[in-house]
Amino acid sequence: VQLQASGGGLVQAGGSLRLACVASGLIFRNHRMAWYRQIPGNEREMVATILGADATECADSVKGRFTISRDNAKNSVYLQMNSLNPGDTAVYYCNSVIGRTVRYDWAQGTQVTVSS
Repeated sequence: VQLQASGGGLVQAGGSLRLACVASGLIFRNHRMAWYRQIPGNEREMVATILGADATECADSVKGRFTISRDNAKNSVYLQMNSLNPGDTAVYYCNSVIGRTVRYDWAQGTQVTVSS
């Protein structure tokens, strides 16, 4: 299984970014997908998960600002991030999950840096 995250970058506070993750080597539509993030020195935390369009959840810290979506035809999951603040600065990763357990080894993430 390969998971390729992209779309990170440097943005000013209040700005937006859209992350994308392309998965291969799995039957994508059967998987609950998740975005995680890790701030240096902290544990990786789950940001949002999605199974279907009506089966999503987001961490309290990003509710109302981040939206997770997927396109099964493209084996892709997305994270639209609005109203970014410096506290959102982290490396963002995607993975398939069962509950709170990730299925696969972590692949390279994408860096998001929010300047104040």
